[in-house]
Amino acid sequence: MSIKADTVKHVANLARLTISEEEVETYADQLSQILGLMDQLNSLPTDGVTPMSHAVEISMPAREDTVTNGDMQEILLACAPDSEQGHFRVPKIIE
Repeated sequence: MSIKADTVKHVANLARLTISEEEVETYADQLSQILGLMDQLNSLPTDGVTPMSHAVEISMPAREDTVTNGDMQEILLACAPDSEQGHFRVPKIIE
């Protein structure tokens, strides 16, 4: 698959990036190479291969789920710039 210069310019505009014409050509070539590699990976036979969550078989150590430093609400809220009724108060960001 080939990425055209217009596509690179469009994506750069969406990302609010300013890139030169030389960079447009460089990025178009690099992105085309990346997509070519992805096409190669997609063509590999993966039938019967089980999905993995990690490349190396590891087991996470399990421990008892117990509270170790409980009842620190007052100490933590003392560090906050503003709190109310036992909760952090933050500025409203959604109108």
